Amino acid sequence: MSGCFTLFTNCRYMLNGELVEDHLVISDETGLILKREGYIGGEAIDLEDGIIAPGFLELHTNGANGFHFTHYEDETSYAKKIDDIARYYATQGVTGFWATLPTVKSDEFQKILPSLAPREIPSSASLLGAHTEGPYLHPTKKGAHNSSLFLPCNTSPNAVYGLSNLQSTVKLVTLAPELPDSSALIKTLTSQGIRVAMGHSTATYADGLSGLKAGASALTHTLNAMPSWASRAPGLAGLISLPETGRVAPPWYTIIADGEHLHPNTVSLLHRSNPRRSILITDSIELASLADGTYPGHSQIPFEQVKRGTRATIAGTDTLIGGCIPLQQSVRNLMDWSGCGLAEAVATVTENVAAFMGIDGQGGRGVLKEGRKADLTVLSDQGEVMQTWVGGHKVWDREDELRVLEDDAELRG
Repeated sequence: MSGCFTLFTNCRYMLNGELVEDHLVISDETGLILKREGYIGGEAIDLEDGIIAPGFLELHTNGANGFHFTHYEDETSYAKKIDDIARYYATQGVTGFWATLPTVKSDEFQKILPSLAPREIPSSASLLGAHTEGPYLHPTKKGAHNSSLFLPCNTSPNAVYGLSNLQSTVKLVTLAPELPDSSALIKTLTSQGIRVAMGHSTATYADGLSGLKAGASALTHTLNAMPSWASRAPGLAGLISLPETGRVAPPWYTIIADGEHLHPNTVSLLHRSNPRRSILITDSIELASLADGTYPGHSQIPFEQVKRGTRATIAGTDTLIGGCIPLQQSVRNLMDWSGCGLAEAVATVTENVAAFMGIDGQGGRGVLKEGRKADLTVLSDQGEVMQTWVGGHKVWDREDELRVLEDDAELRG
């Protein structure tokens, strides 16, 4: 078979959490992964024993590079900010992201959400929709959220998010399953194809089981803003050890592996409990990638914010307000802290995410199989992102970027 395609040689690629020593073929025309045999011509790229992984998927990010997804002024400027952050994500190996909106007023949800509808962004990560973290949360586990904006679960999601946004933009909702009427709300949301995660919650293990039976299928930043995993009261976190063959499937569960939200040993314990359901998130905020310092708040946090290294807090408090590391650093942290291999760690930001969100089928993402989008990242053995490819085309190369920086330095003398 001839045509416009790219053949990657002298490489390994990731599939089902394992490294496969073989070549990979992608179509330059359709932007999809092709079967591995029967091609004549095309471009051959020697990756010099590099590792091809699916493009990383950011499930829970509130922003980065000075932009928070609540920073809305008008549709045009907001769209440009989304494009800018999507280009930044691509430099981190991320090829798809769900923009997380924390608890804001209903009119703000309805003002912002239309701009977060899924769309492809040229030479950048794709916007895959929105994750709304609130307003159906428990006030005693509010974290950095404004609990005065929390609403009871009998408040229609149509009134909170807007019907059209539920149909087109909202893909994941985090709520507290112990709240009255939560089961009915979970059923309403999941009947529209929206995933539901449980978090910012005081829920017991029994409450969590009820949530799973109603249709919830995940935990949001496990052990953060929820009860501890105690010997006689396992809480929501205890659900991750449910057997796959049981009446109720274990939830997918997200972990912030920045060393601030969880102790490294806790990260290891959580991941090792069920690696096939483990998902790494950054929970990044606009302070991610910015210099240390004090910064203004926004519609979620009307207070000054302080960034010190990997730690971001509300000024004058110890309240964590989100993450400050990129997803590729989370992957490397998981390898260091749990001892797992690169392929297993990368699955937590690719295959596991895609399976949870139901986007890993034909034409989908997160897995290197024939017929899926050729969204790729090329990694070193240490998990460093070397290249990012979107739809079969290279959009970022670390060596090219370093070369540009060196040239700029020479021009500046």
